Amino acid sequence: MTNYQLVLASTSPFRQQLLNKLQVPFVTAQPDCDETPLDNESPQALVMRLAEQKARSCKVNKASLVIGSDQVCVIDGNIVGKPHTEQKAIEQLLSQSGKAITFYTGLALFNSETQKTQVICEPFVVHFRELSRTMVEHYVAKEQPLNCAGSFKSEGLGIALFERLEGADPNSLVGLPLIRLIQLLENEEMPVL
Repeated sequence: MTNYQLVLASTSPFRQQLLNKLQVPFVTAQPDCDETPLDNESPQALVMRLAEQKARSCKVNKASLVIGSDQVCVIDGNIVGKPHTEQKAIEQLLSQSGKAITFYTGLALFNSETQKTQVICEPFVVHFRELSRTMVEHYVAKEQPLNCAGSFKSEGLGIALFERLEGADPNSLVGLPLIRLIQLLENEEMPVL
């Protein structure tokens, strides 16, 4: 059995916090890939392609299992990015009021020795409450979710915006589906337990 280094192809503090839950040592690396969607590419195909590209783009100097992840938020069939401004965050949240939106998270595990990659897509549906402008403005002012797709932080006060959540792994909503990752690691003979 090869003694693999585990690498997270992300500088996201949220993904690092999630991976820390597994209590396995890992290092981080900055992925290098163009995240522009291809013409007529589905959200699922996009996140799977980008997760794999991120994992494969990291330079490693020893036998490694590299974790790549990418996520998109889909509202009314359209991919929605990060708002970056308070006004756009408010608009995004108001457009989600009373609706179900889907997050697709692509997860890839690249083996630098075999050059093989396991890739999956994990969906997660968020059902929003009916939201008033006052509620949304208050939320955005308090939590400043300007770098979050969907304009909320489910691990924080964003939970107050929801009616219910639907999916196999709540960690996928934050950007790293740990249940599926554990399975991919076990396929590479790197059990977490």
